[in-house]
Amino acid sequence: MPKITTILFDCDNTLVLSEELAFEACAELTNEILEKQNISYRYTGPALLKDFVGQNFCGMIMSWCKKYGFTMPDVEIDDYVARELGAVVAKLEKLAQPCPGVMDELEKLGERYKLAAVSSSALSRVQASIKKVDMEKFFPANRVYSAATSLPKPTSKPDPAVYIFAMEQIGVKPEECVAIEDSRSGATAAKNAKIPLIGYVGPYEEDEKAHMRKILEDECGAIFVNGALV
Repeated sequence: MPKITTILFDCDNTLVLSEELAFEACAELTNEILEKQNISYRYTGPALLKDFVGQNFCGMIMSWCKKYGFTMPDVEIDDYVARELGAVVAKLEKLAQPCPGVMDELEKLGERYKLAAVSSSALSRVQASIKKVDMEKFFPANRVYSAATSLPKPTSKPDPAVYIFAMEQIGVKPEECVAIEDSRSGATAAKNAKIPLIGYVGPYEEDEKAHMRKILEDECGAIFVNGALV
């Protein structure tokens, strides 16, 4: 049986408590898009988080196009993605905090395994989060991978492309890795990349933890689900 050598961490709400901050920052732009399309519904940050956790902003726009039946030119999508990224990075640089217990665990794991961050979010957002919470020694620039930025063709989880790319760059096979994910989309990406999965439900509200645990175990095949990184 191959030896586990590498742990691949999702970043948002797995390493860093960033999701609530990020969705607060993008709610205004989300509602601007809906208003321009004459759609009456308006999102709050928490509502966006509930519906789109694990997706990047480009993927969210594609979801709205499909749901509400409208199209947007690529140049307009690119403009919104750039504006959203700037707003999110600014908020993370000020307010991001590590997930509870994660720093102690990284100290332990870093002595035995290669560590990498594998995210759907843009590279500048992930690096801003990691820098703000002083995790750069665990995740140097060459061990941070973004589905939105690192790949030749940008994509988003649940597409497994970013995991496959990360493994190619590190030089490991799926059976030599473990992925740690907190969302359906991220866990599905790991599953589709054939990487053993550990689910993490620590950042969820208590009434959501059981629901997410079931999703991570039953739908995504997590071999273990933990409620805290302590």
